[in-house]
Amino acid sequence: MKKYKVILFDLDGTLTDPARGLVEGFVYALKKMGVNYGERAALRRFIGPPLYDEWKNTYGFTDEQTVTAIDVFREYYDIYGWWDNDPYEGIHEALAALKDKGKILAVATSKPENTARRVVKLFGLDKYFDYVGGALSGSDRDKKSDVIKYVLDSLGSPDLSDCVMIGDRKYDAIGAEEAGLDSIGVLWGHGDIEELSSHSFKKLLESVSELSKLE
Repeated sequence: MKKYKVILFDLDGTLTDPARGLVEGFVYALKKMGVNYGERAALRRFIGPPLYDEWKNTYGFTDEQTVTAIDVFREYYDIYGWWDNDPYEGIHEALAALKDKGKILAVATSKPENTARRVVKLFGLDKYFDYVGGALSGSDRDKKSDVIKYVLDSLGSPDLSDCVMIGDRKYDAIGAEEAGLDSIGVLWGHGDIEELSSHSFKKLLESVSELSKLE
């Protein structure tokens, strides 16, 4: 396996499991919008990808309705949902092991940056990261590839061949490929093996402990 100096991590489904808080927020917003969303479990598919495109395409919202739905979701999530979240077992140890190897670690998430920083700090993960970057809605930092490029720029524009993106959904592989770096998929999050194996991940990890073994 190739050695990497700079490792970017997705947040939701990779470092922490946000399912409870996010799904409750999705339910809150979709009810307010009068949407018949079906089973709660089906809403987990919205964990990871940019919410704007997913909701617009899934529910046939206009641009204005999509913005309203996301604003309503954030009414709930920004107060109650963001902390209803759990770091995956062993993630502290894995990140510490990578830092001990001299790796530069960063977060690159489609979650709004301020919220991402709150989550990382809440669980004491901030001490491992050289930078925590997220999306900025309504700007040129909406797509995953844009977030990745922004984070790399914030790290001083390292050589892309030394960098890798780690995440649990196909959007992490797509974003990494568009940004020009490799990606590694993880199977403990919200993307299944069928989804991950059909995209450009260089490797799939089955357990958090495998992160510690990356060179």
